[in-house]
Amino acid sequence: MQAIILDFDGLILDTETPEFRVWTETFHEHGVELPAGYWSSVIGRGAEQEIERPAELLTRLTRGAYVDSPEKHEARRVKIRELIHQEAPRPGIINLLLESKDQGVPLAIASSSPHAWVDRLLKDLGLIGSFDHIVCADDVHRAKPFPDLYQLACALLGCLVDEAVALEDSPNGIAAAKAAGLYVFAVPNSVTCHLDLSMADQILDTLEGVGVEDLFRFRSSVVPI
Repeated sequence: MQAIILDFDGLILDTETPEFRVWTETFHEHGVELPAGYWSSVIGRGAEQEIERPAELLTRLTRGAYVDSPEKHEARRVKIRELIHQEAPRPGIINLLLESKDQGVPLAIASSSPHAWVDRLLKDLGLIGSFDHIVCADDVHRAKPFPDLYQLACALLGCLVDEAVALEDSPNGIAAAKAAGLYVFAVPNSVTCHLDLSMADQILDTLEGVGVEDLFRFRSSVVPI
Protein backbone atom coordinates (compact mmCIF):
# COMPACT_ATOMS: atom_id res chain seq x y z
CA MET A 1 0.00 0.00 0.00
CA GLN A 2 1.38 3.37 -1.01
CA ALA A 3 1.19 6.18 1.53
CA ILE A 4 2.50 9.71 1.96
CA ILE A 5 3.72 11.18 5.24
CA LEU A 6 4.18 14.92 5.43
CA ASP A 7 5.93 17.23 7.83
CA PHE A 8 3.80 20.21 8.90
CA ASP A 9 5.82 23.30 9.84
CA GLY A 10 7.57 24.67 6.78
CA LEU A 11 6.21 21.96 4.49
CA ILE A 12 2.42 22.29 4.55
CA LEU A 13 2.40 25.79 6.02
CA ASP A 14 5.46 27.99 6.22
CA THR A 15 5.44 28.76 9.93
CA GLU A 16 9.23 28.73 9.99
CA THR A 17 9.95 31.89 8.00
CA PRO A 18 7.78 34.06 10.30
CA GLU A 19 9.44 32.64 13.41
CA PHE A 20 12.91 33.10 11.92
CA ARG A 21 12.03 36.68 10.92
CA VAL A 22 10.78 37.62 14.40
CA TRP A 23 13.77 36.09 16.16
CA THR A 24 16.21 37.72 13.73
CA GLU A 25 14.62 41.09 14.42
CA THR A 26 14.71 40.44 18.17
CA PHE A 27 18.41 39.63 18.09
CA HIS A 28 19.11 42.74 15.97
CA GLU A 29 17.22 44.91 18.43
CA HIS A 30 19.69 43.80 21.09
CA GLY A 31 22.78 44.34 18.97
CA VAL A 32 23.67 40.75 18.12
CA GLU A 33 23.25 38.40 15.16
CA LEU A 34 21.22 35.22 15.25
CA PRO A 35 23.84 32.60 14.35
CA ALA A 36 22.88 30.82 11.14
CA GLY A 37 24.33 27.56 12.41
CA TYR A 38 22.08 27.69 15.46
CA TRP A 39 18.89 27.96 13.45
CA SER A 40 19.86 25.10 11.15
CA SER A 41 20.39 22.89 14.21
CA VAL A 42 17.00 23.57 15.81
CA ILE A 43 14.62 23.93 12.88
CA GLY A 44 12.43 20.86 12.57
CA ARG A 45 13.71 19.51 15.88
CA GLY A 46 11.48 18.57 18.78
CA ALA A 47 11.46 21.13 21.60
CA GLU A 48 12.68 18.48 24.03
CA GLN A 49 15.73 17.98 21.78
CA GLU A 50 16.79 21.64 21.86
CA ILE A 51 19.91 22.17 23.95
CA GLU A 52 19.48 25.94 24.06
CA ARG A 53 16.31 27.91 23.30
CA PRO A 54 16.55 31.14 21.25
CA ALA A 55 15.80 33.32 24.29
CA GLU A 56 18.52 31.54 26.25
CA LEU A 57 20.97 32.03 23.39
CA LEU A 58 20.12 35.74 23.23
CA THR A 59 20.69 36.09 26.96
CA ARG A 60 24.07 34.38 26.63
CA LEU A 61 25.18 36.45 23.64
CA THR A 62 24.20 39.71 25.35
CA ARG A 63 25.98 38.59 28.55
CA GLY A 64 22.77 38.74 30.51
CA ALA A 65 21.58 42.12 29.19
CA TYR A 66 18.53 40.43 27.66
CA VAL A 67 16.21 38.84 30.19
CA ASP A 68 13.17 37.03 28.83
CA SER A 69 9.80 37.37 30.54
CA PRO A 70 6.27 36.04 30.10
CA GLU A 71 5.30 39.41 28.59
CA LYS A 72 8.11 39.32 26.01
CA HIS A 73 7.35 35.68 25.26
CA GLU A 74 3.68 36.42 24.62
CA ALA A 75 4.48 39.49 22.51
CA ARG A 76 6.70 37.34 20.27
CA ARG A 77 4.02 34.67 19.99
CA VAL A 78 1.43 37.24 18.95
CA LYS A 79 3.73 38.70 16.31
CA ILE A 80 4.63 35.27 14.95
CA ARG A 81 0.98 34.20 14.83
CA GLU A 82 0.01 37.37 12.98
CA LEU A 83 2.61 36.63 10.33
CA ILE A 84 1.62 32.97 10.08
CA HIS A 85 -2.03 33.87 9.58
CA GLN A 86 -0.97 35.76 6.46
CA GLU A 87 0.42 32.54 5.00
CA ALA A 88 -1.44 30.17 2.70
CA PRO A 89 -0.63 26.47 2.31
CA ARG A 90 2.57 26.09 0.36
CA PRO A 91 2.37 25.70 -3.44
CA GLY A 92 1.10 22.32 -4.59
CA ILE A 93 -0.06 21.13 -1.17
CA ILE A 94 -3.81 21.47 -1.72
CA ASN A 95 -3.71 19.71 -5.09
CA LEU A 96 -1.59 16.90 -3.64
CA LEU A 97 -4.04 16.38 -0.77
CA LEU A 98 -7.03 16.36 -3.12
CA GLU A 99 -5.37 13.99 -5.56
CA SER A 100 -4.35 11.64 -2.73
CA LYS A 101 -7.95 11.50 -1.54
CA ASP A 102 -9.26 10.85 -5.07
CA GLN A 103 -6.77 8.01 -5.55
CA GLY A 104 -7.27 6.53 -2.09
CA VAL A 105 -3.65 7.11 -1.03
CA PRO A 106 -3.49 7.40 2.78
CA LEU A 107 -1.95 10.52 4.26
CA ALA A 108 -0.37 11.24 7.62
CA ILE A 109 1.40 14.13 9.27
CA ALA A 110 4.57 13.57 11.30
CA SER A 111 5.37 16.76 13.19
CA SER A 112 7.77 17.71 15.96
CA SER A 113 5.25 20.32 17.10
CA PRO A 114 2.49 19.51 19.62
CA HIS A 115 -1.10 18.77 18.66
CA ALA A 116 -2.25 22.07 20.16
CA TRP A 117 -0.22 23.87 17.48
CA VAL A 118 -0.67 21.59 14.48
CA ASP A 119 -4.35 20.76 14.95
CA ARG A 120 -5.33 24.40 15.48
CA LEU A 121 -3.56 25.59 12.34
CA LEU A 122 -4.97 22.71 10.30
CA LYS A 123 -8.46 23.67 11.47
CA ASP A 124 -7.79 27.30 10.54
CA LEU A 125 -6.75 26.14 7.06
CA GLY A 126 -9.75 23.80 6.74
CA LEU A 127 -7.40 20.83 6.30
CA ILE A 128 -7.87 18.95 9.58
CA GLY A 129 -9.97 16.27 7.84
CA SER A 130 -7.53 15.73 4.98
CA PHE A 131 -5.30 13.31 6.90
CA ASP A 132 -5.88 9.76 8.06
CA HIS A 133 -3.55 10.30 11.01
CA ILE A 134 -1.82 13.26 12.62
CA VAL A 135 1.22 12.27 14.66
CA CYS A 136 2.80 14.96 16.83
CA ALA A 137 5.47 15.34 19.48
CA ASP A 138 2.86 14.58 22.15
CA ASP A 139 2.49 11.06 20.77
CA VAL A 140 6.09 9.85 21.09
CA HIS A 141 8.94 9.91 23.57
CA ARG A 142 11.38 11.41 21.08
CA ALA A 143 10.62 13.84 18.26
CA LYS A 144 12.84 14.59 15.26
CA PRO A 145 15.65 13.94 14.43
CA PHE A 146 14.77 10.55 15.96
CA PRO A 147 12.61 8.22 13.83
CA ASP A 148 9.78 7.71 16.35
CA LEU A 149 7.23 9.99 14.66
CA TYR A 150 7.65 8.32 11.29
CA GLN A 151 7.63 4.84 12.77
CA LEU A 152 4.35 5.56 14.53
CA ALA A 153 2.85 7.14 11.41
CA CYS A 154 3.67 4.05 9.36
CA ALA A 155 2.22 1.79 12.04
CA LEU A 156 -1.02 3.77 12.16
CA LEU A 157 -1.28 3.82 8.37
CA GLY A 158 -0.64 0.09 8.28
CA CYS A 159 2.10 0.42 5.69
CA LEU A 160 5.69 -0.74 5.45
CA VAL A 161 8.37 1.93 5.34
CA ASP A 162 9.27 0.97 1.77
CA GLU A 163 5.68 1.59 0.72
CA ALA A 164 5.61 5.20 1.89
CA VAL A 165 7.38 8.41 0.99
CA ALA A 166 8.12 11.32 3.31
CA LEU A 167 7.97 15.01 2.45
CA GLU A 168 10.26 17.19 4.56
CA ASP A 169 11.87 20.63 4.49
CA SER A 170 14.64 20.52 7.12
CA PRO A 171 17.79 18.51 7.91
CA ASN A 172 16.35 17.28 11.23
CA GLY A 173 13.15 16.14 9.56
CA ILE A 174 15.03 14.41 6.78
CA ALA A 175 17.25 12.67 9.33
CA ALA A 176 14.17 11.39 11.19
CA ALA A 177 12.50 10.01 8.07
CA LYS A 178 15.70 8.40 6.81
CA ALA A 179 16.34 6.83 10.23
CA ALA A 180 12.88 5.28 9.98
CA GLY A 181 13.78 3.83 6.57
CA LEU A 182 11.63 6.04 4.35
CA TYR A 183 12.38 7.51 0.97
CA VAL A 184 12.51 11.28 1.49
CA PHE A 185 11.73 14.22 -0.75
CA ALA A 186 13.00 17.57 0.51
CA VAL A 187 10.84 20.57 -0.40
CA PRO A 188 12.65 23.54 1.15
CA ASN A 189 11.12 26.91 2.00
CA SER A 190 12.77 30.34 1.99
CA VAL A 191 14.63 29.55 5.22
CA THR A 192 15.55 25.88 4.79
CA CYS A 193 16.66 26.31 1.16
CA HIS A 194 19.93 27.62 2.62
CA LEU A 195 20.49 24.53 4.75
CA ASP A 196 22.18 21.22 3.90
CA LEU A 197 19.41 18.93 2.66
CA SER A 198 21.74 16.46 0.99
CA MET A 199 20.52 13.58 3.17
CA ALA A 200 17.24 13.62 1.24
CA ASP A 201 16.87 11.15 -1.60
CA GLN A 202 15.65 13.90 -3.90
CA ILE A 203 15.12 17.64 -3.60
CA LEU A 204 12.13 19.35 -5.20
CA ASP A 205 12.07 23.11 -5.63
CA THR A 206 8.29 23.02 -5.24
CA LEU A 207 5.32 20.66 -5.08
CA GLU A 208 3.51 22.80 -7.66
CA GLY A 209 2.59 20.48 -10.51
CA VAL A 210 3.82 17.39 -8.65
CA GLY A 211 1.18 14.71 -8.26
CA VAL A 212 0.89 11.46 -6.34
CA GLU A 213 1.98 9.35 -9.30
CA ASP A 214 4.94 11.66 -9.84
CA LEU A 215 6.20 11.11 -6.28
CA PHE A 216 6.16 7.34 -6.58
CA ARG A 217 7.56 7.46 -10.12
CA PHE A 218 10.38 9.70 -8.91
CA ARG A 219 10.91 7.30 -6.02
CA SER A 220 11.42 4.36 -8.31
CA SER A 221 13.55 6.30 -10.79
CA VAL A 222 17.33 6.43 -10.62
CA VAL A 223 17.33 9.66 -12.58
CA PRO A 224 17.44 12.77 -10.31
CA ILE A 225 14.71 15.34 -10.71
